[in-house]
Amino acid sequence: MSTLYDIIIVGAGPAGMTAGVYAARKKLKTLIISKDIGGQASWSSDIENYLGFSMITGPDLVKKFEDHLDEFKEDLELRISISGIKDIKKKGKNFVIATGDGKSETAKAIIIAGGKVPRMLGITGEKEFLNRGVAYCAYCDGPLFKGKDVAIIGGGNSALDSVLNLCKLVKQIYIINITKELNGDKVMIDKVMDLPHVRVMNNTEAVAIEGEKTVSSIRIKSRDGGLQKDLPVSGVFIEVGSLPATDYLKGLVKLNKHSEIIIDEYNMTSVAGIFAAGDITTVIEKQIITAAGEGAKAAIQASQYLAKI
Repeated sequence: MSTLYDIIIVGAGPAGMTAGVYAARKKLKTLIISKDIGGQASWSSDIENYLGFSMITGPDLVKKFEDHLDEFKEDLELRISISGIKDIKKKGKNFVIATGDGKSETAKAIIIAGGKVPRMLGITGEKEFLNRGVAYCAYCDGPLFKGKDVAIIGGGNSALDSVLNLCKLVKQIYIINITKELNGDKVMIDKVMDLPHVRVMNNTEAVAIEGEKTVSSIRIKSRDGGLQKDLPVSGVFIEVGSLPATDYLKGLVKLNKHSEIIIDEYNMTSVAGIFAAGDITTVIEKQIITAAGEGAKAAIQASQYLAKI
């Protein structure tokens, strides 16, 4: 007979892991299903605004979250499913979650905290050279480009964070930024501009990624005069934002025009018993600390919901 969980949490980023701790502390039988541990937080280099740590790296903070989860093994199970969630369906009073590997689990309540996935540029060569020079995570893939020249596409905080992740590994970094100036936090911009081997190319657009078996260059175009040229690089890191991981939820819960899950002040979605937390929702600020707080709220509200059904 299959297990009936009190709560299944989708995602093991700051929101999902915090929700797991709060649910397990209330002795609720809880399962966390995620494609990875840490989500976007694990990609961050230096985190300076998480209360209690004047400075900590993303991976170190995620490890502390994971260690905290381990204290609740009696009531909390963490399962990695690389294939991700296929769909969620209501069955009677409960919910059935199916994963891409053909497995399914049942719960009385759901907390969706799946975060976001990288936004693709949609240019020639992007898909063709994925994992052959094209990457979306500097922390994950940076060591593969040690001593080489790379391009980072983007001008916001995620792009700047990638620069800081790569700066001690690679030979030369080109920042390809479509706007007239970098638009991240000033403290990060200042750090990047102090690096001698970083060249910022503002008002410049990436046109195509080229190579044979692996990436050998990126074609760029000036947005002023349209002048095109090729930059010889071995790697291209695409950092142009992210999208909510909500494809499997369309038709189940209400989403806004940005495909974010619409929640109320109780973290409830449009379906009773399905809660959501973190960057995947309409919550305004997309920060690690706010995601953790939203995860706590969602777990508390889910426990109150379970007490009433």
